[in-house]
Amino acid sequence: MELRQLRYFIEVAERQHVTEAAENLNVAQSAVSYQITKLEEELGVKLLERVGRNIKVTQIGTIFLQYVKSVLKTLDEAKEKVDEYLDPQAGTIKIGYPTSLARYWLPTVISAYKKDVPNVNFHLRQGSYAYLIDAVKNGEIDLAFLGPVPMKDPDLEAKILFMENIVALLPNHHPLNERKSLSLGELRTDSFVLFPKGYVLRKIAVEACHEAGFEPNITSEGEDMDALKGLVSAGIGVSLLPESTFYDSIPRFTVKVPIDTPKAMRTVGVIIPKHRDLAPAEKNFYEFLIQFFNRLDQYK
Repeated sequence: MELRQLRYFIEVAERQHVTEAAENLNVAQSAVSYQITKLEEELGVKLLERVGRNIKVTQIGTIFLQYVKSVLKTLDEAKEKVDEYLDPQAGTIKIGYPTSLARYWLPTVISAYKKDVPNVNFHLRQGSYAYLIDAVKNGEIDLAFLGPVPMKDPDLEAKILFMENIVALLPNHHPLNERKSLSLGELRTDSFVLFPKGYVLRKIAVEACHEAGFEPNITSEGEDMDALKGLVSAGIGVSLLPESTFYDSIPRFTVKVPIDTPKAMRTVGVIIPKHRDLAPAEKNFYEFLIQFFNRLDQYK
């Protein structure tokens, strides 16, 4: 069984056409057919069958296809790691991030790193809090930004990069819109717009309200930061969001007001696998992150 046979099989199976597969592979159609025939003979089963002018994957071929794609994906990733060891300045770094860090911090640190290491490549994946943790553990991504930082997970090495306040976002017609700060308890009669259940930022907001002595009246939900800000802009309710999400701009028809009591905060940082070594390109970026935020602390 040869790698090219497996790659030819995947191409034909996905396109369901030998001629198109051969054209895309830039090889002769006869070569594709010959290699797949050899593969079927070695396995002792038919992987493909002709239906009119097209090709159909057999039942066992469909099962085989799933495993082959997984194996080749692993091999391709292994080659990427070898390439990174040969040239860590031009590797590919797979990074996960939550929506709350997408607008300011993620582009800030990546653009800063690209100035020093212009040939490095980034593969970025947005995801939920739970997904990002699992993805780092199973190797789907190399590292992930998270807030708050899970410091007690035995399978992760977690580093806090900074702390940030949770602030109130109010419609601009709100009675407290001109306040320089407020007590969270002053919003007990307001309608809240928050992330759905299961989102960590909702948990932080609800726990802050509980600490202030009330249960928030959550009347609307949004699954991303822009949606929540839009709901507040429309006057649907108030929200509690990380301060860094307003660094670039504050949404129209809203005001951002700091919270005095209780002081709601979250940690923001990066996680890497504890039981798997980082490749040189990943390690370089990880060390850069720590130095980058250490320098920011010095200027505060």
